[in-house]
Amino acid sequence: MLRSAKKGMGMFIAKVIGNVVSTQKSEKFRGMKLLLIQPHIHREGRLEISGSSVVAVDSVGAGIGECVLFTQGSSARLTPATKDAPVDAVIVGIVDTVEVDGKVLEKP
Repeated sequence: MLRSAKKGMGMFIAKVIGNVVSTQKSEKFRGMKLLLIQPHIHREGRLEISGSSVVAVDSVGAGIGECVLFTQGSSARLTPATKDAPVDAVIVGIVDTVEVDGKVLEKP
């Protein structure tokens, strides 16, 4: 699990690298789109791969190759799509740009 620099959890940046298909799953997952995402962090003026890939519920209609925002932990169960589901990661946004110190970074 990724940890933010501050106490608790936060939002993270990732690239969608694949789909996860599961025909046999808990009733709470019925109708949820699962995506495989690769987390990234800011380092030396660019976004670099950070940690292991994560399976996340897609709550915004993301697709393969897109740069997304995701959250983990109890925050992942606060979206209308994931309420009361055993979810640990959810995609909550599609990233248009990332800017650091006035410089737009290349998305992963």
